[in-house]
Amino acid sequence: MKGRGAFDFGFFLTVMILLSFGLIMVFSASSADAFYRYNDSYFVIKRQLIWAVLGLFAMFFMASFNYKRLDKLAIPFLLLSIVLLAAVLVVGTEVKGAQRWLGFGGLTIQPSEVAKLAIIIFFSSRLSKKKDKIQKFFTGLMPYLMILGVIAALVIMEPHLSGTVVIILVSVILLFAAGARIFHFVILSLPAIAGLVYAVIIEPYRMRRIVSFLDPWQYKMNEGWQIIQSLYAIGSGGLFGLGLGRSRQKFLYIPEAHNDFIFSIICEELGFVGAATVIILFIILIWRGIKIALNAPDTFGSLLTTGIISLIAVQVIINIAVVTSSMPVTGMPLPFFSAGGSSLVFIMGGMGIILNVSRYSNCNRG
Repeated sequence: MKGRGAFDFGFFLTVMILLSFGLIMVFSASSADAFYRYNDSYFVIKRQLIWAVLGLFAMFFMASFNYKRLDKLAIPFLLLSIVLLAAVLVVGTEVKGAQRWLGFGGLTIQPSEVAKLAIIIFFSSRLSKKKDKIQKFFTGLMPYLMILGVIAALVIMEPHLSGTVVIILVSVILLFAAGARIFHFVILSLPAIAGLVYAVIIEPYRMRRIVSFLDPWQYKMNEGWQIIQSLYAIGSGGLFGLGLGRSRQKFLYIPEAHNDFIFSIICEELGFVGAATVIILFIILIWRGIKIALNAPDTFGSLLTTGIISLIAVQVIINIAVVTSSMPVTGMPLPFFSAGGSSLVFIMGGMGIILNVSRYSNCNRG
C-alpha cells in the first residue's frame, strides 16, 4: 500500500461548504416552527450545531483512523447494528406511528443509520476477499442477499420503507461494483418489486400517499397538503428566490420544513440559482468520491468509498424527487441539510472514511 499522504482537499472543501450551507438553511427553515413549538427560534439550530460539532469530530477521527482496520470491525459492527435494529422494535421511541429511535438519556439515535454504514463496511470487507465468487448465485450472491434480507426486514418493521429502499439500493450498487451479474439482478427485481407493492398495499397510509401523488389537489386538505405546499414554495422562488430567511411556506404551511422538505425552502428563498448550487455541490462531492474510489489502493477501500458515496447519491436523488413531486412522498432526509442528529454524525463519519482512503490513493488531492 502507498504511504499515507494528505487527504483530498477538494472533497473536504465540498463537505465543509455543504455542512455550512446546511446549517444556515436549517436555521432559516426551522425558526418559525421552533418559535411556535418551543418559544425559541434558535431551538432547532442549537441542537443541530451540537450534532454538527460531533459530526466534525467523527469525520476527523475517521480521516485519521486507517480504514484497513475497519476490515476487522466489519462483523462486530454488523452484529451491533442488528442488535440495535431489534432493540428499537422493543424499547424504541415512537414518533408519529413509527418506532425508529433509541433513547440514551437525552440522546437519540436511529439504528437504521448505523445499519446503513455497517452493511457498507461488511459488504466491502467480504467482497474484497471473495470477489471472484460473486458471479455465482447460490454460493456467491445468495449469502449477501440473506444478510441484506435480515437487515431490510428489521428496518421495514419499524416501519421505515424509505430506509429499507436506501439500504437495498446501496447494497445492490456495491454488489454490482464488485462484479455481480446483471442477469441475477434482473431476475431478483421481480420478487423485489412484488415485495415493494405488497409493503405499500398492507399499510393504508402508504396507499394514500400513492393515490395523492397521482392527484395531490384532489386530496389538498390531507395527504396532498405537504406536496402542494412544497410546489408552492418551489414555484414562488423563481430565478433568484425571495431572499434568505423570507420563506412564506415555512410558517407552518409545510410541516417540519427543516427536515425532509428543506429543499423546498432552499428553492423558495434562494430560487433556481440556489437550488442549482446545492445540486452542483452534490455532483462535485459525488464526482470526487468516485475519483477517490477509482484510485483507491485496494479493493476494500474502493468498495468502501463506492458504498458511502452511493448512500449520499441515493438519498439526494430520492429527497429531491419527493419534494418536486416526481415520486410519492416518503421520509428521506437531504444529507447535510435536513435537521437530524444521528444521520448527520454518521454521514460525517462516512465522509471521514472517504478522506482516509484518499490519503492512500494515487489521485491528485488538490
